Amino acid sequence: MSDEAVRIRLDDDPSADAAGTVGGVSSVGALYARPADAWATLVIAHGAGTGMEHPFLGGFASEVQALGVATLRFDFPYREVGRRFPDRPPVAIATWRAAAADARARAAASGAGSGEPLWVSGKSFGGRMASMAVADGLPVSGLAFLGYPLHPPGRPEKARDEHLPDVAAPMLFLQGRNDPFAAPNEQLDELVARLRAERGPGGSAVELEWIENANHSFEVKGRKRPAAEIGASLAASVVAVMRANPT
Repeated sequence: MSDEAVRIRLDDDPSADAAGTVGGVSSVGALYARPADAWATLVIAHGAGTGMEHPFLGGFASEVQALGVATLRFDFPYREVGRRFPDRPPVAIATWRAAAADARARAAASGAGSGEPLWVSGKSFGGRMASMAVADGLPVSGLAFLGYPLHPPGRPEKARDEHLPDVAAPMLFLQGRNDPFAAPNEQLDELVARLRAERGPGGSAVELEWIENANHSFEVKGRKRPAAEIGASLAASVVAVMRANPT
């Protein structure tokens, strides 16, 4: 199905300045699609070096829609104005708040009940910022990370995981075995085990799925595939975890 180009307002966010802007803009572009049989919504953010229209995210979103989930992809303010460097966390978190609120409003306008699941997802930077927003209080049904940037490449001592214990919602980590942002792999294995232990037997799920031989973009050496196909290949795993953890 085709995506509808929409705008997400930022001027209502508590962090907006006197001019009603966050990160220099009052709104950001987004792409929305809702299947007729939608039972949930997934909000999707891009990685640091790409935007919402990247074929990887397009393929991922299309396949998620085919599985009965509405999608809302959006750009962060730095992409909106053409800056190269990603927004600082306060701006990115404010954008996530606005995107989640927009997705809820669109679901409600379609006739969905207040209990419809709302999950958040993102490629690398976008997923990390989603988790920081949730740790900061954004209510969601769950999170799906498409390559979590656990640390800068070659710097495993600089782990970016201090906020994750504050995330109570279900989480899914989809990670390539050859991803330099998660090497050694044991570091992410240990993080997931620690999060599960902290949540206890009655806590929400923390899932980890390794994609063998895949890098940070989920490309596999010697197996050339279009980015859209690669993104689409991850959708079933995400939707399966959404179905298993609906609230």
